[in-house]
Amino acid sequence: MVSALIHMLVFIVFCNRYFGGTLLKRIRGAKFDEAVDDYEPSVTVVVPMFNQGESIHATVDSLLGQAYPDDKLSVIVVDDCSSDDSYLWACKAAVDAPNVTVLRNARNLGKRRSINRAVLAATSEIIVSVDSDVIVNRHAVRQLVRRFVRPEIAAVGGRVNVSNRDDNWLTRMQTIKYFYGYEYNKNIERCFRSVLCLSGCLTAYRRSVLLELHQKLENRSVMGHPIKYGEDRYLTRQIVKAGHQTVMTLDAICYTEVPRGLREYFSQQLRWRRSNLADYFGGLSHVWKLHPIVAVHYFATSALLLAYPALVFNALATGRFWDLAMLHLGIATVLGLVYRVQTRRLPEDERVSALCYLGAILVMPVTYLVLTPLALFTLDTGSWETRGEAHQPVTPGHRPDRSSP
Repeated sequence: MVSALIHMLVFIVFCNRYFGGTLLKRIRGAKFDEAVDDYEPSVTVVVPMFNQGESIHATVDSLLGQAYPDDKLSVIVVDDCSSDDSYLWACKAAVDAPNVTVLRNARNLGKRRSINRAVLAATSEIIVSVDSDVIVNRHAVRQLVRRFVRPEIAAVGGRVNVSNRDDNWLTRMQTIKYFYGYEYNKNIERCFRSVLCLSGCLTAYRRSVLLELHQKLENRSVMGHPIKYGEDRYLTRQIVKAGHQTVMTLDAICYTEVPRGLREYFSQQLRWRRSNLADYFGGLSHVWKLHPIVAVHYFATSALLLAYPALVFNALATGRFWDLAMLHLGIATVLGLVYRVQTRRLPEDERVSALCYLGAILVMPVTYLVLTPLALFTLDTGSWETRGEAHQPVTPGHRPDRSSP
């Protein structure tokens, strides 16, 4: 009985993602991704940084090369007590760039509070959040701004592509996962302007809304413990909860490196699992007030996240694990073939082999059976986790000191 219910959840989620969302997208037509060309507000790009090293220089360079008026675009990099030479590299990137400011926190605050600090320092109408390990397409800011077609829209997310897709089988598999994450998985939420997770890699917000939510964002905690993971998902949900609209466009693009090794990959997935679970529990109080189709999709996806480990465990206990593995293989094969058809017109250097998605059947059991329960029991962790624990406070900085590494 339990197994049947879980398989029903799988069916609902699968249909919503790959059929329902696509159908609604076609029904809405041009209204699915509306844009305007007569809106050109002031924009501040905020880049929170922790132990990013030399690569922050490339991130800032990509922002300085945006196809947007220089007098309306500024950049604020916030170093959150990095223990490496990140701050020096950020300062070097800011040399001869009067519209770039580099701030340094007096103590480790985490990503969201670092962004909050920059938001208070900025005066622009639009704040664009960019992660410190991404390269931003030169038209990205313009494409984000074009989606603020009405006052009710408070946030616009962009698309994240994989920059190191050809490193190995794991990065190729993640390339296909990212493809589905943006091409299909959010279509239902996009149709009703209630996207519940916009990536911090590249998202634009109305500054007035961030100020409205400032106190909630400053004091986020789980079971009384301040946490630093899942900030992007939490912020997006708070925006929707406050009655604002959130949308996403595939025309605003950035590129990020994904994990190359299994240890790094599972560490990332554990962090994302904590974020998903914390978001699910937090959304119980209000997501049901959204459009019924969005609410059903949200709760079915979240319930599956909690229930699927039980299905994997039961399959192991009853000797039916290989039956479940064959189901995973079948799904991965179908999704791989769809990816091949959808990307067949792309240049070879912009896609990967569809067979690479078969790697998902190796990592999915670990992700669901091990990482989901582990995430559930470690929701109160408080570290950045991507590059180690927080370090000792350092002296705060203001404008760049123009030092070189």
